[in-house]
Amino acid sequence: MESATRSRENLAGANRVGVQRAFWLKQLHQWHWISSALCLVGMLLFAITGFTLNHAGQIEAKAQTVHRNAQLPAPLLHALAGDDERKGVALPTAVADWVAGTLDVDVAGRTGDWSTDEIYLSMPRPGGDAWLSIDRESGKVEYERSTRGVIAYLNDLHKGRHAGAAWSWFIDVFALACVIFSVTGLLLLKMHAAQRGATWPLVALGLVLPLLLALIFIH
Repeated sequence: MESATRSRENLAGANRVGVQRAFWLKQLHQWHWISSALCLVGMLLFAITGFTLNHAGQIEAKAQTVHRNAQLPAPLLHALAGDDERKGVALPTAVADWVAGTLDVDVAGRTGDWSTDEIYLSMPRPGGDAWLSIDRESGKVEYERSTRGVIAYLNDLHKGRHAGAAWSWFIDVFALACVIFSVTGLLLLKMHAAQRGATWPLVALGLVLPLLLALIFIH
């Protein structure tokens, strides 16, 4: 009688363990596939650009430059006249609208450095650069834009270089999704390790190999 009771208790305990294992397996699989779906395109992008960045010296990028000149009308030049120096000040709205209409350059809200003789706006962006200069005395306007191609653009996205706040937030969310993907993958490995003998040796190799490379070859 006592033996039968123990057997039933053991069976009930095993059932509870099995139910718990099934629950956590389901949860981990769900979080793993959701995070992998969120990460997929981003991981491909960052993996490819990781390769192109690692071989940046072997991948030629010829810059294409566009240069434009214009003359600021006298009424607008009057709004910029003076010899005061300012840092991080935007152009007046009327001047920004004229620049947009004449040179097809959006400078609304962009800040620049005002010296005694010039206003200079730096407009770097992924894969290229641009600047706008206005002579405060003569009204001469110069604009230059350079682009280094698609690979340079994607490389700068990889680094988050001059990509703006929205892309910065994307990188943060992507990094979090990668952490979830990796941690849930590790926990799934743990739960299946008993049936897959190579699990922990491979995990250890993934840890030890970059560590050894760093210790031996990076000085």
